[in-house]
Amino acid sequence: METDQLLAVAFIALIAAASVYFKLLKTSGAFAAFVTGLLVWIGFGINGLLLMGIFFLTSSLLSRYKRKKKEELGEIHEKGSARDWVQVAANGGTGAIAGLANFIEPNFIWLIMFAIALASANADTWASELGVLSKKQPMSVKAFKRVPRGTSGAVSGFGTLASVAASLLIATSAYSLFEIEPAWVFGIFFGGMAGTALDTLMGAYFQAGFKCAECGLHTEKTVHCAKITEKVSGYAVINNDAVNFLSCFTAAILGMIVYMVL
Repeated sequence: METDQLLAVAFIALIAAASVYFKLLKTSGAFAAFVTGLLVWIGFGINGLLLMGIFFLTSSLLSRYKRKKKEELGEIHEKGSARDWVQVAANGGTGAIAGLANFIEPNFIWLIMFAIALASANADTWASELGVLSKKQPMSVKAFKRVPRGTSGAVSGFGTLASVAASLLIATSAYSLFEIEPAWVFGIFFGGMAGTALDTLMGAYFQAGFKCAECGLHTEKTVHCAKITEKVSGYAVINNDAVNFLSCFTAAILGMIVYMVL
């Protein structure tokens, strides 16, 4: 292995280790991030790592932003702000697949897949992390009524604006890093927005929702108040991580189809 390759691997490992130190990732999440980073690097080079780094850094910082105000959501959400390997795979798995595919058979279509998946993940993360800080409670896209902040399948005006900014950030960054055609800035942007829309719809109609028999709280957790919760909506096999992966992957595939048609 050449010196520059060793430095790249060492850099990816250093970022993964630092993420554990600063409690951005759990140990399993750091390992998954290392593997994801390697696959992105071999497929898209240092620019691919930079694009993924924009997503990872902004999403991690936002998860820490006004954390005390978000602590009450810990009773609703299944997992905390430090991401494990499943969460890393859910948000970065599609990008890793694209990186491996581009390494095996280089083609612009894999860059489209990679960028749209990141735009989707970034849009969803910004919407979640900032949307919960909205003054108004979000609106459920299923019941069309106000629901508690942090509820899956709900949208707010502030969260929607955040997702627009997040998707645009990835699209314009991809344009700068890879010198893609300007038209694909819009393609990546709309692909990212389509992904977060799919995430919301799947969260509302398919993601498993539970209710605590002890305190009556609606939650994503299968255990609450030291008791097994009752499933009241969705499918038990589809949790938030599954929704995140499916929305990113589906948006990326739709973008690839558009590319092939055009």
